[in-house]
Amino acid sequence: MLSARSILQEIVDGEHSFRLFCSIAAGGESQGGWENGRIAALVPDSMRDLAPKIARHGADEDKHGRIFNALLRKRGLDPVTVPPETDYTMLLERQGIGLSHHKLHGSEQLSERDIVVYLAHSRVTEQRAAEQMHVLVNCLGARTELGRAVRMISRDEDNHLAYCHEELLRLAARGHARTIRTVLRESALAEIRVYREVTLAVMGEMGRLLDWPKSKAGVLAAGIHGLYGYERLGGWHRMVSLNMPARRNALGGASPVASAPAGERSS
Repeated sequence: MLSARSILQEIVDGEHSFRLFCSIAAGGESQGGWENGRIAALVPDSMRDLAPKIARHGADEDKHGRIFNALLRKRGLDPVTVPPETDYTMLLERQGIGLSHHKLHGSEQLSERDIVVYLAHSRVTEQRAAEQMHVLVNCLGARTELGRAVRMISRDEDNHLAYCHEELLRLAARGHARTIRTVLRESALAEIRVYREVTLAVMGEMGRLLDWPKSKAGVLAAGIHGLYGYERLGGWHRMVSLNMPARRNALGGASPVASAPAGERSS
């Protein structure tokens, strides 16, 4: 019987599929780290209080990228080139979601609206990230090295999501509510389409590497399309609601130092 647990265990047990799994994860996290770092550097003067939290967000994602690369090294593997059709961050940017890399490569300060757009986009993508990490913890959390890594990353993603909720509610009270609602909706509807296409591409690559029969690949593809149907009909609303989190100031304070799996720590 197919289940998320059996599929994930098969992926992480296979050498080539594990390389791709970690390479995709590391690439996405590292990209997110760079983006947040640039946003923190370009925050407008009127929002400088947010800069340390944005920087912390980026530092966490850089840390996650290093953790996934360390997991590869632990198994004596090198990262592989990520197929472009599996690049979630790049495909979202092509849909016009979030801040463009052209703007982030510049030196001009961002506007207040840019920061609102960044936070609304992050609220949507961090919802997905938190949910995915909960699945990984449930399915792989008992594994010694990988389990410790996914539990750590899952806690961070929960903090990132809490931060987005809190800061967007604060900005809504300051007069940005209409922009926030609009950007959240646009981001969520674009994200669910991109997530479907990326998931189909990733599972297609995994099926090729693990030599899955057509019947198995077909069932998985049907499940992915079914999830998209649910999200398109109304499931996307969970990605746009705003609620004050139980944990306030989740990204306050310094970012903790990345901890590599045992055997990968430098002297």
